[in-house]
Amino acid sequence: MNAQRPTSRGGRRPRIVIAADCLNRLEALAERAIERDPDLADRLLGEIGRARIVPAAKLPSNVVAIGRAVTYRDETTGRETTVTPVFPEEADIACGRISILTPIGVALIGLAEGASLHWDTRDGKRRVLTVLRVVRDDAAEVLEAG
Repeated sequence: MNAQRPTSRGGRRPRIVIAADCLNRLEALAERAIERDPDLADRLLGEIGRARIVPAAKLPSNVVAIGRAVTYRDETTGRETTVTPVFPEEADIACGRISILTPIGVALIGLAEGASLHWDTRDGKRRVLTVLRVVRDDAAEVLEAG
């Protein structure tokens, strides 16, 4: 099982911010996932519990949120990956749309550009992932088309 522990440079977990308009749905998803994947559900509820909740209009543009493409770097390999966290029914890994109910979805939600997190891989290796860029999904589509 993958586990993550977001950290800042000082060793504390970085702040996370979640838009209020997603809060009820995220909580409901976590509660429904408790029987199927209790560790993941607990992590999502924990992230929600420590998040600063703001009106959607006040969510900073550099914060990972549902529907915003995020590029992160594996600091060990230097590999950059871009994904868009979405609700489970919208997930399509071939298109880079990952469910918020995945370990990486839970790990990234609410993080700002520049934040790093520790990530334990399936083979037990610890990696550090850093959020490089966050782009609203509609803005990402414009960039890809242009």
